[in-house]
Amino acid sequence: MGRPFCRGRARVDDPVSGLKVLVTGATGFVGRHLVSALLARGHSVRAVARDPEAARKLPWIDDVEFVAADVHAADLDIARLTRGVDVLAHLAWPGLPNYQALFHFEHNLFADYRFIKQAVEAGVPQVLVTGTCFEYGLQSGPLSEATPAQPSNPYGLAKNTLRLFLETLRQQLPFNLQWVRLFYLHGEGQNPNSLLASLDRAIEAGDSHFNMSAGEQLRDYLAIEVAADYLARLLEQQDFSGVVNCASGRPIAVRTLVEQRLRERGSSIALNLGHYGYASHEPMAFWAVAERLQQLLGVEHGA
Repeated sequence: MGRPFCRGRARVDDPVSGLKVLVTGATGFVGRHLVSALLARGHSVRAVARDPEAARKLPWIDDVEFVAADVHAADLDIARLTRGVDVLAHLAWPGLPNYQALFHFEHNLFADYRFIKQAVEAGVPQVLVTGTCFEYGLQSGPLSEATPAQPSNPYGLAKNTLRLFLETLRQQLPFNLQWVRLFYLHGEGQNPNSLLASLDRAIEAGDSHFNMSAGEQLRDYLAIEVAADYLARLLEQQDFSGVVNCASGRPIAVRTLVEQRLRERGSSIALNLGHYGYASHEPMAFWAVAERLQQLLGVEHGA
């Protein structure tokens, strides 16, 4: 691997029933929150990321076993990385949010498949992988796990193909595969160019107006802390294998979302509606059917 393990404080108070979870992409937007959620639920975490400096800035760094490594590296010591692990939570995926780039399937797809296959061959019995709502492509309306995947951009294509690869692998090398399709997440650590982060920045800068689309799109938004808790709880559902949407199950217009944030912030910034056109890689209205998630975790609709 080229870099040593960095151990934090021993978690001697972990319950015997706690899982040892290997989290890749641990310093990313979703990963940093998943690590916190896992620790809060009494699990121990081996957190993997390429940049140790980014990891040292996170509040949980002293409570995990941190490994500075690139899981796509040819010299990765997979046996050492997976030793003692009950579950692999694979979140790492370089190159986002450039959804149109060919490297998603020219590089990430095959590198991810090799890494996950090696982890399973090394004895990891359960794998959770974060997929994407873009696997559904340009289909409109409510999208359930039974809706056929029809990806229309390289990112969605690569993710869905990885799922197919892994489902085929399971036929020869059985393991528990949990494929979690994330919809629109927001919160601390999100892409600074995303909608709400851009709005917050404009408010804090004292701008007089905020440029956006007409805002008529219907989307499914979920706070990152809620999504991370869902992911941690899904890992505990060791009898579940398959695809599950991770979302609110409740559509909201983008303009309504923005106006809610303005009220929360007490801001009177003017919305310059229609300044930007609508994205070509997204339908105008789509959201998740979250019944499977709700049944698995016992969460309420729209929670």
